[in-house]
Amino acid sequence: MRSFPVSDPGVPDRRSPARYLLWAARAQLATMLGGAAWGVLWMVTQALMPATIGRAIDEGVTAKNTDALLLWSGVLLALGAVQAVAGVMRHRFAVSNWLGAAFRTVQVTSRHAAHLGATLPKRLATGEVISVGIADVSHIGGAMEITARGSGAVVAIVLVGAILLFTSLPLGLIVLIGVPVMAALVAPMLRPLHHAQRHQRDLQGELATRSGDIVSGLRVLRGIGGEKVFSDRYREESQAVRTAGVRVARSESFLEGAQVLLPGLLVALVTWIGARFALAGHITVGQLVSFYGYSVFLVEPMRTLTEAADRLIKAHVAARRVIRILATEPELPDEGTATEATGDLVDEASGLTVRPGRLTAVAAASPEDAQAIADRLGRFSDGAVTWGGVPLRELTLPAVREGVLVADTGARLFSGRLRDELVVTGDDSDRVLRDALQAACATDIVEELPDGLDAEVAEGGREFSGGQQQRLKLARALVADPEVLILVEPTSAVDAHTEARIAGRLAGFRRGRTTVVCTTSPLVLDWADQVAFVESGRVTAAGTHRDLLAAAPRYAATVTREEE
Repeated sequence: MRSFPVSDPGVPDRRSPARYLLWAARAQLATMLGGAAWGVLWMVTQALMPATIGRAIDEGVTAKNTDALLLWSGVLLALGAVQAVAGVMRHRFAVSNWLGAAFRTVQVTSRHAAHLGATLPKRLATGEVISVGIADVSHIGGAMEITARGSGAVVAIVLVGAILLFTSLPLGLIVLIGVPVMAALVAPMLRPLHHAQRHQRDLQGELATRSGDIVSGLRVLRGIGGEKVFSDRYREESQAVRTAGVRVARSESFLEGAQVLLPGLLVALVTWIGARFALAGHITVGQLVSFYGYSVFLVEPMRTLTEAADRLIKAHVAARRVIRILATEPELPDEGTATEATGDLVDEASGLTVRPGRLTAVAAASPEDAQAIADRLGRFSDGAVTWGGVPLRELTLPAVREGVLVADTGARLFSGRLRDELVVTGDDSDRVLRDALQAACATDIVEELPDGLDAEVAEGGREFSGGQQQRLKLARALVADPEVLILVEPTSAVDAHTEARIAGRLAGFRRGRTTVVCTTSPLVLDWADQVAFVESGRVTAAGTHRDLLAAAPRYAATVTREEE
């Protein structure tokens, strides 16, 4: 078996769902062709068995010829052996095709999601992204898997039709005409199924988003008594998903019934006409047995073709969701070419100048203004920002992300081992981690865990309180040790005593490196080398905390309100 995922999934064709599926197939053309070849051999050997049995009856049983009976029995045994080998190989190639398409889809969507960065949650719902990774990749993989059996089914139907035409023209015509007629009768059932499946997918994505919102905000909901309201909304939406699922199941049941009824009618017709021909002497007993065998055999390839149509429809729906993600463009295009910058970080919109190697605090009368400045400095929103005289727009996004880290209130803890959650450095990671935990006053959190840094963190770090989460996220930001660290309200969830200790330790930990803290806490502001007071998006006063308290009444009112 091939190793998955591949190192480079390639550049997907996102012009339409059909083009995306063709791209996924071409990306693994060798295994697709291999699966089709083994599928054809697997189905052809089955298609030859009824004819072999008929010859064994006519030349061996009816003619009482033992040698002929042994010969055709040997041929039947050989066909069975080839079919077994071909079946195993077809399945291996089919599974490889399924995995290849599924992993490739996960890779390209994950890569694009990482490229979108902060744009992703603004443009796409959480449930829509989750649905791609859970359900849609399976449907896309299923479309690739069915090609092996589908190719064999087409060749087998053509081969059987040729054999029947050669043996009996009327019976051959019945089969060759009957198969397209059944396909035409089944086709109208696929369109309602297509629409029902697409509607169900959309509802599932919305419900997943709703459930994520409820889980992440459960603590707040309990605090305001809103659990019942949101649980009722979730119940209504889940019932809508259930109703859509029933509608899909109803369409699928009609399709399944047609897949049994229509081939059954064809089998009955061929058997009845073949029996009359045998009684009239137009065909032999062995040929009658072969016709019956072919009528029964044709049920499987015809069902396979119907299944293939159903899977392709599901894959088309899934591919539409995938290209919706792939077609989403970042808010800020990565058009820069410069890879290095150093010096003052200047935000022209607010008039803020961040000196290198200093701890600068931004105290904004409105928290939104501080967040907007942090977003511009980290290039999460566009703005006239220069770094050492070089506009951030002229730097590549990887260079900006490597040099400037913005740790705001939207940061999250992820599930997994706590050490892996916090350590993002190299050889000195253990030493840096210990120092960062100390600076963030988070050492006691680790010591209280039974397994310490090897403890498993639940999704979102829900086993920790809000203050503990905030301290751990601060430690993670300190471990990263970027050239410019921008912290937005890093102590808003901790008590005053802990906040005072963090402020002093943060200043010592980041001494000599550029740090920006957006806060109105006097305990933190007092440690800053420079404080910029922002009103209506502009810096209206700058200096040390104590100087501003004496010279800027509006600043004093803002930070005093925070203190109170």
